[in-house]
Amino acid sequence: MNKKIKCKFFKKKLEKQKTQKYPGKIGKKIYNKISKKAWKIWEKEQTKFINEKKLNMIKKHDIKKLEKYMINFLFKKN
Repeated sequence: MNKKIKCKFFKKKLEKQKTQKYPGKIGKKIYNKISKKAWKIWEKEQTKFINEKKLNMIKKHDIKKLEKYMINFLFKKN
């Protein structure tokens, strides 16, 4: 049985992710409040953002920039 959550991205009940995809407190919040469908959209958006901004995912500064963008994308959408 697929569990459903109230997805903050879509603002409706959708299928929950099977596992936590991101570490730490932010990852736990994403796991509990972002649907599987919304996470798939984020994965595509993340790739575009990394490429457009020419981020190097070894550099902490670039990782933090992506994390900030991720939080805004997933939780601040109108």
